[in-house]
Formats: sequence, structure tokens, C-alpha cells
Amino acid sequence: MANAQNWEPGSWRKLKALQQPTWDKEDLKKIINELEQVPPLVFGGEIRSLRSSLANVEKGEGFILQAGDCAESFEAFNSPAIREKLRVILQMAVVLTYQSGVPTVKIGRIAGQFAKPRSEDLETRDDIALPSYRGDAVNDIAFTEKARVPKAKRLLRGYNQSAATLNLLRAFTKGGFADLSRVHKWNKEFVATTPEGHRFEEIANNISKALEFMRACGIDPSNEHKLHEVDFYTSHEALLLDYEEALTRKDSTTGDYYDCSAHLVWIGERTRQIKNAHVEFMRGINNPVGIKLGPSATGQEAVELCEVLNPNREPGKIVLVLRAGADSIREVAPKIIEEVTKSGHIVTWMSDPMHGNTFKHASGYKTRHFDDILKEIEGFFESCSKTGVWPGGVHLELTGDDVTECLGGLDDLANLESRYETSCDPRLNGRQGLDLAFRVSELLAARK
Repeated sequence: MANAQNWEPGSWRKLKALQQPTWDKEDLKKIINELEQVPPLVFGGEIRSLRSSLANVEKGEGFILQAGDCAESFEAFNSPAIREKLRVILQMAVVLTYQSGVPTVKIGRIAGQFAKPRSEDLETRDDIALPSYRGDAVNDIAFTEKARVPKAKRLLRGYNQSAATLNLLRAFTKGGFADLSRVHKWNKEFVATTPEGHRFEEIANNISKALEFMRACGIDPSNEHKLHEVDFYTSHEALLLDYEEALTRKDSTTGDYYDCSAHLVWIGERTRQIKNAHVEFMRGINNPVGIKLGPSATGQEAVELCEVLNPNREPGKIVLVLRAGADSIREVAPKIIEEVTKSGHIVTWMSDPMHGNTFKHASGYKTRHFDDILKEIEGFFESCSKTGVWPGGVHLELTGDDVTECLGGLDDLANLESRYETSCDPRLNGRQGLDLAFRVSELLAARK
């Protein structure tokens, strides 16, 4: 169980909480009272299943693909967008599993990723300063005084959209969409005509032949449920602590507390201070907890966080996500990994190759380059090999839509202006995501 000594869901309130909006207190109280009564979005049994899978990853018996939007949008919410995001994640997972022979744990940045930490409290345009946009759960992206006021009712809208998203994801992943016999249909048109799309078709053909071979041998694939449905988990940064507390429930089976807003929640680079509120909240929940570690992080800090969040050293509990940047990962990662390994803590190691590689393009758009993303992943794999730990996964920002937000990839995307649609950070599109999956699968196969 989690470190629940002298802990309760609201004990974080005694400590300093960074990155919290300036809510209207009466409005917030009303909305939180409602959220405390709503059904949980996920359940303790599902979370325990994910922890079991993460424990296998810790032992080198799995690989995590965690992917989705930088920040989900209220306005862009629709069934096709959710389906296409799931489709590209399923494609990437098939490539990773088929090419490497290692099971892929699929986790979406979805059904709750509505809040974003900000470097500055104010955003200034043409000498006008307004509160920064903090995600649709807090305020609106429009640059007006009215739009930027935090409104607690957005938390309730975020919950409702998360519930609808989860309902659709469960229908897709358990109702036939994720069936391996449909693997050819996952190859979306704008991807299928590319080199990576052709490579995926080869894998799909081989899977179809394998299923035919099973039938010829008298094995009925229709009786193997794992061929027809997948386990798909949700995650988000647990930034808004009032919301996370309101959705924390005591499990009727075990008596343990779970944050039922998502299967996995993480602490960001800006809120991982050991004596502050976010770490205190995470200390008592039994979800797996991710911790983002940027270039300024030290091994000692990582060890201290592990001690607070997982003092009993339970398997499948801690995911340390390294995000140092392509030019720094080979220097930063080994020091942190060695210190944590020396302490005796067993964790899942992941690479976030997106956040350390963002820059402003000459066009004025914030972007990332595919080559930098790949370079950081390669550095992560090298660091894991050097220190003798298993490279447990990648954490990516991507979409199933044909956007133009990140440069490079096999089609050498250079024009950001045509379909730059993100409300926050730039995302890989479906082609780039599939291309990256092939590159990572080669690294993974070589390591295995």
C-alpha cells in the first residue's frame, strides 16, 4: 500500500501548492461538492492491473507507449478525433511489439489532460498583460480579460468530457475496433501512402498470415480474447489538486485510496518539490505515480522522491520520466539512474523526448524537430544500457490528425503554417508517430 501514515486526501492543503489557479472560492466549493459525489472515472481493479503490468516492465518484460495530446481541448472534442488518436497509438504499439517481441503497455495522455503548468503567471501581447492560459479546465485560450478568468465550472466540464472519452475508449478497445483481424484498417489514408505506412502494411500482412496459420493448425483465434481486445489506460498530470482530491476514493475491496481521475498520474517538473503539496497528495494514493525529471534534477532528489512516495518499495509504483533534452540526456541520465539504482529502489525508467526539445521557429511557431526527439530517445537507450537498467518506455505528445506542428520525419515536414492546431505544445502527427515507432522498435530489439 501507499505511504499513508498521517495522510488523508486533503493533507496537501497544509503545504505550499504551486501552479494552482486563483479560483473564486465559493464557486470552487460548489463544484468540488458536486465532484465528490460523481462516480469514479476509473476503478481500483484497473489501476492494480496497470501496476502489475508496470512491475513486469521493471523486470524488462514490457515496454510502455504513453502518448496523446499536450493539452486536451473542450472545443476539439469529438468521436473521430478520439478514434484517430487511439488508432495511431494502436499502430505504434503493434510495430513495437511485433518488431521487438516485447509486450507494449498502452497508456494515453487522454480523458483528463486539461491543465498545464506555466512558466509565467502573466502573458503579455502588445503591452497588454493577462493571466496565462492554464488549460481548458481552468480558463480559455482566447486572449481577452474575460476568457482568462479561472472558472471552477470548467472542472466539471472536464470531468464530463473525460467520462465520455473513457466510455468511447472502452467501447473501441473492447468492442472490436482493436481486434488484430482489423489491423489493416488501422492504417489511415494519409499514413498508408508513406514509406512507414507501407512498412506497417507488411506487418499487418504477416499478422494476418499468422492468424490464418493458427486456423489451419486447428486453433481458433476467435477464442483468444487477447487477440480481439486490448487494455488501454489513461493518464494526466495531477496538477489541479482540488480536482484530484475530489475524485479520490477509498477502494471497497482493499480499503486503499486511489485517485480515480486516471489510472496513472504524474508530478511535473515544476511541482516535484519534496516538501510541497503535490508530492504530499501523491504520497497516499495507490496509483502508479510518474515523476518528470528535467536537466536540473539530481540523483539524490530522485532517491528522496522514491523514499517518500514508495517507502515500502512496492513494484509497479514509481515511473521516473527523464526529459533532459537531446544534447544533455547522455550526461544527465546516467547520474540519476546510477544514484537510484544504488539506493535499491526498483522503478520504471521512461524517456520524455518532447519537452526538452522545444524551440521557436523563424515563422514564430513553437515547434520540435523529429531528429532531436529521436536523438534524445537514442541517448536514453544508451544511458540505460550503460547503467544496466531496462529502458521502460517513451512518453510522447502526438495526435492522429494530419497536423503540421513538428518538423522533420521521413516526409521531412517543413511547413508549420498549413495545419498548426495545438492549443499548447507541438505534437507529432500520425506519420511521424509511426516513423518513430519503427525507430524505437529497432533500439528495443537490439537491447533485448
